[in-house]
Amino acid sequence: MRLLTRAAAAAAAAVVVGLAAGAQAEDRFITVASTTSTQASGLFEHLLPKFEDKTGIDVRVVAVGTGKAIRMAEKGDADILFVHHKPSEEAFVAEGYGLERRDVMYNDFVLVGPKSDPAGAGAAGTAAGALAKIAEAEAPFASRGDDSGTNKAELAQWKAAGVDVKDASGDWYRETGSGMGATLNTAAGMDAYTLSDRATWLNFSNRGDLGIVFQGDPALFNQYGVIVVNPERFPHVKADDAQAFADWLVSPEGQEAIAEYKIDGDQLFFPNAAGS
Repeated sequence: MRLLTRAAAAAAAAVVVGLAAGAQAEDRFITVASTTSTQASGLFEHLLPKFEDKTGIDVRVVAVGTGKAIRMAEKGDADILFVHHKPSEEAFVAEGYGLERRDVMYNDFVLVGPKSDPAGAGAAGTAAGALAKIAEAEAPFASRGDDSGTNKAELAQWKAAGVDVKDASGDWYRETGSGMGATLNTAAGMDAYTLSDRATWLNFSNRGDLGIVFQGDPALFNQYGVIVVNPERFPHVKADDAQAFADWLVSPEGQEAIAEYKIDGDQLFFPNAAGS
């Protein structure tokens, strides 16, 4: 009886250890504060299974505008930041919220609008010039208005055009306060212009009469970076697993996976980690 008791105890202990190990494995995850463009473009659906299969680390993405993603990380509510507004990212690191910032990939922004281009924006030589034509014509423009990386890029071009869109807010200039997909839907419904990252546009199906009316200005370059949240500031951050994800994104394997993601033969993101 005594031997049976010991055997039963050993078996029970083994079950407990096994359950604990299983629970620990299931709980191994990181939270990524990222942008709606990486989510809406379908990039994460392509990338994350590759990383998760390799490492066993589950990646949970909170996709919001870049500004909101950074504020989330500044509160310690994420383990890693993957966004696209380099000045804000560098400030995040300089203020001690994050570790090293590294380039991951890039694409560009495109000006989308009615194919008939009633404002003549496509004839402009620069992105700022295209927006100036829209303002002059008071043609409907749908802005994300959400402090995202795309919204910051858009506002920079309005400033370069010498246009104060605050004066037009609620008139021909409409702020959706939404992500890129929802803003594109609004633009399609209004036959309005909008600025979109190219990847989300390529993955967007509800285009209506919209098309790209202006592109190619170097000012519309769109760089993405990754930053692990500083564990010295937030001890609960899963820095090791977050670092594993950051390292994978900039590794040859991760960079190749990014380059492989295409829609109808069009590459959505271009890896450039070597330029970090």
